[in-house]
Amino acid sequence: MLRAEEPWLQAGKYTAAVMSELPERNGWSIARHCGDTTPDRTQRLLNHAVWDTLAAMGVVRRFAVAGLEEAARRGRRRRGLVIGAIDETGQEKAGEATCGVKRQYLGCAGQVANGINTVHLCYVREKTGHALIGARQWIPREHIDNPAKSLVMGLPLDLAFRTKGQLAIDISKGAADDGIRPDFYCGDEVYGNCTELREHFEASGQAYVLRVPSNFMLTLAAGTKMTCAEAVQALLRHPRRWEVRSAGHGSKGERWYAWAWLATASPRHHLLIRRHLKTGELAFHYCFVPEGQLLTKARLIRAAGLRWPVEEDFEFGKDCFGLDQCQARLYTAILRHAVLVIAALAICAVTAALLGDRTDTQAPPPVRADQPPPPEPGLIPLTIPEIKRLLAALTTRPAPRWLIIHWDAWTRRHQARSRWFHKRARLARDAGIALVS
Repeated sequence: MLRAEEPWLQAGKYTAAVMSELPERNGWSIARHCGDTTPDRTQRLLNHAVWDTLAAMGVVRRFAVAGLEEAARRGRRRRGLVIGAIDETGQEKAGEATCGVKRQYLGCAGQVANGINTVHLCYVREKTGHALIGARQWIPREHIDNPAKSLVMGLPLDLAFRTKGQLAIDISKGAADDGIRPDFYCGDEVYGNCTELREHFEASGQAYVLRVPSNFMLTLAAGTKMTCAEAVQALLRHPRRWEVRSAGHGSKGERWYAWAWLATASPRHHLLIRRHLKTGELAFHYCFVPEGQLLTKARLIRAAGLRWPVEEDFEFGKDCFGLDQCQARLYTAILRHAVLVIAALAICAVTAALLGDRTDTQAPPPVRADQPPPPEPGLIPLTIPEIKRLLAALTTRPAPRWLIIHWDAWTRRHQARSRWFHKRARLARDAGIALVS
């Protein structure tokens, strides 16, 4: 992993910097926060320093899981479900030089945009906490098949093209090697539609609740084949087939939906359907529970409702720790930035889980619609963003005046040099245009 002293110390400074109150987390601002006079050490840590990035991610994963399990033990919640939530998140990028950049759908943009996508695994401990514990960047096939582009983007020579579902397999294998086997793996349609991922889970005896699209083909108990939408229309017309249950507790109370499930030709596979009570919108979950494990509709509903924390971790990771502020372009550097951000998030997530019960002094929830408010509402438990703010306030020291002046001059000198080269490049381009015309 980090065998040399300098990368080890610089990694600690980098993690502290992404946990700080910096408005932007790039090579310059992080180096300034670390007290360095240039961004060379920060760039060397991400691009050239010798350390095993995946082994470092394994250390972070084991720390996060052990911390959340200890919090569950202290809170006497060891019977709660453990979920491995798989999802991807993107980062918008300009230009074509960044590893993995392509015009593609980005959830952060809500549309097709130029950017990169990374598949993540979130470890969710029911009623305790959650943290990101794995990541793999998705690389388009055309980048891998192009030797020149692969060299410029720093792709490993042995890197093969992997779909997002196959990347999820790689991440889950890494978790299994560390002895992490959730009660269920959950994911959206991208992963539910991946036959290879489902077969991998089934071969290893791993239960899953994966979202699938409405046109996903089912083989029902009678041998009839139809899509999920057709099955609902044919078999779930009667209101008694639906049951209203909570998908879990949110910040504003219980999240109520109508639920139904259908048996398939396999006794271990079921289709779980969720219907929105107001809009009637349907969501389909293809479920597998191996032989010998408890199979009930209530348990599947609990698992389906525990996929949302991965979205919260993406929000925290981006807003609080700069997960989407990486300006690196090389494959290894992008992954290393993700590992160090995940480490910072794990520290705060474990701290929040361990202090949750001790810092929760909220008044009892209301039981009547006309109930008057309590005289003292109390305090909600410490959250990940609040712990991050407290740690930053207690550990950040003001930069010395000479360092502030030095960085002001260094930044302006660098910008002047860049401006000069941009102008020279434009002169060459304008000369070429004049010759053509």
